[in-house]
Amino acid sequence: MSASQPVTAPSRLFLSGNEAVARAVWEAGTRVAAAYPGTPSTEILEVLAGYPDLYAEWSINEKVSLEVALGASMMGARAFCAMKHVGLNVASDALMTMTVTGTEGGLVIAVADDVGMSSSQNEQDSRFWGRFAHVPVLEPADSQEAYAMTLAAFDLSERYRTPVILRLTTRICHVKGLVLAGERREVEPGGFQKDPRRWVMVPGNAKPRLPLMFERERALREESAASPLNFAVAGRDRRIGFVATGPAFMHVREAFPDAPVFKLGLSCPPPLERLRIFAETVDELVVVEETEPLLEGEIKAAGIACRGKDLLPSIGELAPDVLERGIARLRGEAAPEPEVVAPQQVFPRPPTMCIACPHLGVYYTLSQMRNIVISGDIGCYTLGAGHPWNALDTCISMGASMGVALGMDKGRGAVDANKKIVAVIGDSTFMHMGLQGLLDIAWNRGNVTVLLLDNRAVGMTGGQDNPGTGRDLRGNETPRVDFAALCEAVGVRRERIRVVDPYQLPVLFKALREETKIEEPSVIITDRPCVLIDHYTPTKPYEVIDDRCTGCGNCLEVGCPAIHVTRRENTVKASGKEVELAFVRIDTAGCTGCGLCVQPCAPEAIVHAEPAVQAVPFVRK
Repeated sequence: MSASQPVTAPSRLFLSGNEAVARAVWEAGTRVAAAYPGTPSTEILEVLAGYPDLYAEWSINEKVSLEVALGASMMGARAFCAMKHVGLNVASDALMTMTVTGTEGGLVIAVADDVGMSSSQNEQDSRFWGRFAHVPVLEPADSQEAYAMTLAAFDLSERYRTPVILRLTTRICHVKGLVLAGERREVEPGGFQKDPRRWVMVPGNAKPRLPLMFERERALREESAASPLNFAVAGRDRRIGFVATGPAFMHVREAFPDAPVFKLGLSCPPPLERLRIFAETVDELVVVEETEPLLEGEIKAAGIACRGKDLLPSIGELAPDVLERGIARLRGEAAPEPEVVAPQQVFPRPPTMCIACPHLGVYYTLSQMRNIVISGDIGCYTLGAGHPWNALDTCISMGASMGVALGMDKGRGAVDANKKIVAVIGDSTFMHMGLQGLLDIAWNRGNVTVLLLDNRAVGMTGGQDNPGTGRDLRGNETPRVDFAALCEAVGVRRERIRVVDPYQLPVLFKALREETKIEEPSVIITDRPCVLIDHYTPTKPYEVIDDRCTGCGNCLEVGCPAIHVTRRENTVKASGKEVELAFVRIDTAGCTGCGLCVQPCAPEAIVHAEPAVQAVPFVRK
């Protein structure tokens, strides 16, 4: 494999970690890049799609993205894939075999851990996959290192014929910094070399390759011992020395600028002998890592005394104030109290769906139904668990709504015998991991009604395209999945598949009521685009006629953020029951005219407005 030199002088760019990784992937001469969107990793592929001379795709899920990257690597091309931490769980089947086959062209896997769980269902430390799969792990601490380590990862991958994990965190992904960047180097693929003993992983071929994997790991230990990515920073105060990785290194430097620090950039395998030498130069060694005590355990196992999670938390970011409190305990000092900021009296703003979101009608309808259990999934529609709908009972992982719903049906006893089981899943999540679950429901004759919410976007991560939108990553026209035909193909009877407009509440309610009565698999597909994509067309907005509004509050149960309470009053009904009335207005500048609030309004107080300027929603393209 050969690479030409950069053709222009370096450029100083202001980039986030995600943008820096994308830049380096392009500069490295990568030919194929694949990913599934997931915060905090999404922007890497979105940025890559803007670069020339490179194929980039949104894959149907993370496992497929890694397999696409492996296929390109088999051809001798440099390849890249990206995902968030839970995505590597999905891709792990492919990972655990390709670590045995090895790679040909450089293959880098960027995994973004959501430390602090800002947008995830769990907090996971992806560094474990490096140990589990016997592959190297690089951990940048800022945008410049994200750029440099991505380039280094491709070289490392090709030297040792191994996939390399680039472990990012939310702070790296989204914080911007100056990056000294270069230009693209063209790398010509070496071509596919037929070798069934390497690429066909039947047991007879796989067993002889296992020793090669461990030989590679031994060589990587020597690489780590000499790598410039692992280095010590001197300090005057030798009472405490730190070992740190990723952004935790920056936090240590900020909190304890005079302390010696050993920074691990190539953290798997760790350079244990260099760490032993460093430990001898300080009175006490403290390992600072987010989130699990992984390095701490390895260092202790090597006979090196250290402290770590007995002082520092295993949850969330290790910010300077967190470090200062932990080290104060070590020194026997009074731990500094966290700064208390007086709470501001502001109107509470819980997370909610967008104005006119097509999921609003779905959850309003579900909230009106009784004797029902609702199995949910990962996406914008997970917000249906919140106020005012309270219409989700479970949410586990991508695609789990299907299997959980089937298990509920098969596991129910007499107390739940008459309950209706409904599974709610979005279009992208359905194609990611839900389709297999529906196949299982149909095959095993589950008494489950599936609500497939087709909003023609991966809404939660920014409105990306998927096979249900008819467009690829770069906006080119592609075949669009026919969800009704797909559901029929996996075994749901055509009579039990309905396509409805979620803005038409009576139609949706009737469909749900009828399908939940049928004791066999059924699917209701809601067909309305996300309001934040260019497929959505707003219509004339609505307003409230004050003289007609009775304060019943029915419109508030829809949950649309464009509806605001102007005043509340208590009144006593003829029955003697005291009730609260809520009088409302509609933000006509935000209203898109979906009409959801009109349908439950008994006094017909909501009518079309005549604004001077037609409301136009924000559109993601």
